[in-house]
Amino acid sequence: MIVVSHRGPYSFTRNPDGGFDARRGAGGVVSALSPLLARLGDDERALWVAAAIGDGDRAAVRAGAASAPGIDLALLDLDEVQHRLHYDVVSNSVLWFLHHGLFDLPRRPRFDARAREAWDAYVAVNAGFAECIAERARPGEVVLVQDYQLALVPGMLRERRPDVPVVHFTHTPFCGPSSIRVLPDHMAQALCRSMASGPAGFHTRRWAAAFAASAREVLGPGAGDTTFAASFGPDLDDLRATAASAETAAATADLDDLLGDRLMIFRTDRIEPSKNIVRGFAAYDLLLEEHPEWRGRVVFVASIYPSRQGLAEYLAYANEVDRAAARVNERWSTGDWQPVVVDAEDAFARSVAGLLRYDALLVNPIKDGLNLVAKEGPALNRRGGVLCLSREAGAYDEMGDGALAVHPYDLVQTAGALHEALSMPAGERDRRAALLAERAVARTPAMWLDDQLARAGGPAGA
Repeated sequence: MIVVSHRGPYSFTRNPDGGFDARRGAGGVVSALSPLLARLGDDERALWVAAAIGDGDRAAVRAGAASAPGIDLALLDLDEVQHRLHYDVVSNSVLWFLHHGLFDLPRRPRFDARAREAWDAYVAVNAGFAECIAERARPGEVVLVQDYQLALVPGMLRERRPDVPVVHFTHTPFCGPSSIRVLPDHMAQALCRSMASGPAGFHTRRWAAAFAASAREVLGPGAGDTTFAASFGPDLDDLRATAASAETAAATADLDDLLGDRLMIFRTDRIEPSKNIVRGFAAYDLLLEEHPEWRGRVVFVASIYPSRQGLAEYLAYANEVDRAAARVNERWSTGDWQPVVVDAEDAFARSVAGLLRYDALLVNPIKDGLNLVAKEGPALNRRGGVLCLSREAGAYDEMGDGALAVHPYDLVQTAGALHEALSMPAGERDRRAALLAERAVARTPAMWLDDQLARAGGPAGA
């Protein structure tokens, strides 16, 4: 088996001795697949192909030291300019914005000569991945390509190695047929043609249907008929190990000291526009305005950390987030109560502490392919915490029965959901929490992997 993703399972930094330290990478793909692949025997050992992301990765590749326990690892030392255009410009400033509905269409996007240059780099990077896989794949070996950064790899690889079964899985939403027209024709056709050339997976039927409709819009009738939906949940053993760690115990003690006997609204996100953090703070502000009984009795703890800081849109949004939190605190703070507490440290143990402790968990993305936090929280929480979940998160399709629905643009409705969550009777809280805890782990990473292997015609049970 060959797994292909932009970001690999490990990142590398040079240590003082001149060698390299490997740290497990972040993200749902890594957390889902790494433990499964590491358990395979030597005769089934998987190859993971990814990009060398930073200076440490590139130095490890050049020193022949980019290796990972239990997995064969091939990190591609890509041309840095091409890689930046591929990742920052096309993947994150065009495709991410397209699929999450983030474009301010009267102003953006503008596909000029520089955009053409960036698209050429996106094609070149995808071709580099395809060439590496074509050279290393054994006849009939299953290739699982992950996510929107590598959407052209399936078609390219099928041209080079028609003997190799390829599955592409997208972890974001996919735009609908009207939005796909935002892309220039050559981009839309290339993306849809590649992804429609074989099995194309998504976390929900909604996103699969959106891609199929877009493919038909761009390519004609019959395109996109090989889509499928397959979700996954958290690695429960890994979560429980983190929850039992000394780091999480210390973070939990910090929260207890901060909160005392107050209730806690919690969120944990990367700071980026699709997560809808600013509207979440605005809804909390409205809650405090309309329901004065909660003033001094609840704290909104936001474990939010920077993301994609090389992009102007993300830096601007981070400033908006800071201002939104400050506005709530300036309006409502008292001598012994700060309504919003922002924890900007990117530390998983601190996020886990919040998930164990919340009374209401706010997950209100504008759109999200899945949103694993919406499952991790209910799987861990010990207080009958209530999940307030956007209907535009892929996880809503599985968790909606036990959650309170949140409309991502409606501040009044979101404030109402937070009020309902905080005032919900204990019996109803416990009933919903039990249902959500069961739903959260119903779909394991192993099931998700098996679904992809089945679509490829490979053996399940990995």
